[in-house]
Amino acid sequence: MALTHHHSRLSVARIGVVVCEHCDAAYQRRRLLRGEIAYCERCGGEIYRRRKLDVDAMLALTVTALLVLIVANVYPIVTMQIQGTVRDATLLDAVLVTYDTGVALVALLAALTVFLFPLIQLLMLLHVLIAVRMSEPVALFVPVMHTLRAMQPWSMVEVFMLGVLVSVVKLTSLAAIKPGVGMWGFALLTVLLTVLNNFDLDQLWDWGVGDNESEFEEDST
Repeated sequence: MALTHHHSRLSVARIGVVVCEHCDAAYQRRRLLRGEIAYCERCGGEIYRRRKLDVDAMLALTVTALLVLIVANVYPIVTMQIQGTVRDATLLDAVLVTYDTGVALVALLAALTVFLFPLIQLLMLLHVLIAVRMSEPVALFVPVMHTLRAMQPWSMVEVFMLGVLVSVVKLTSLAAIKPGVGMWGFALLTVLLTVLNNFDLDQLWDWGVGDNESEFEEDST
């Protein structure tokens, strides 16, 4: 396996097996330094990389995303003014209106994918990262990591944001629409979740089984 980091080759410890998704070649997984990339010797494709985000950065992003998620759900998404009547609309209002119109399944999916799934995902990340940062064993580590991987595709805040923007554009001809704090919160949450979801969970596995100590040593040198 070719390991490149600013044109240097580094000797690193083996920590498992990894398969190239491009040609199915199997290699011993090696521990990488931050910013290092492992390439397949057969096809040259990228197999995996070590992100530049460390435990502290991931922890800060996760806590920030949790706070933003609360703000986005508590504060109004939009404020509408129709014939002199002003009304605020939160995510809960949107879910309840959808439910009242007779499409309970859509309302349930919206509540799950926009609020519940992101909340569970962030709480699980926080659970793992706090234990890793304190160099303590992660309780229920394996089931938590499997659940995190399974839930990643079901966090659809960005889809919700797109739907909100389309709805706002359509309603501008009927009412005066003003974006609320909740909308800006969901916009920021979309960015934060995108960063977190793009993080390689295999690296989180490495941290959870003890690789975090070597990382802290690297950072201090």
